[in-house]
Amino acid sequence: MGLGPGSIVLIAIVALIIFGPKKLPQLGKAAGQTLREFRNATNGLAEDEEDKKKQDVGNVK
Repeated sequence: MGLGPGSIVLIAIVALIIFGPKKLPQLGKAAGQTLREFRNATNGLAEDEEDKKKQDVGNVK
């Protein structure tokens, strides 16, 4: 289920109508920060899992 160009334009028009042109940059910034924090959190979880696997392998005799 991908978003085509028509869908993106429709979403942008609806957002512009609902929030107005002054709020859109703030909403975009907030969305970007949220995605960045989510990505950092998931990367941290993946690194923790890799460290745990390495420790488990090192402890097996």
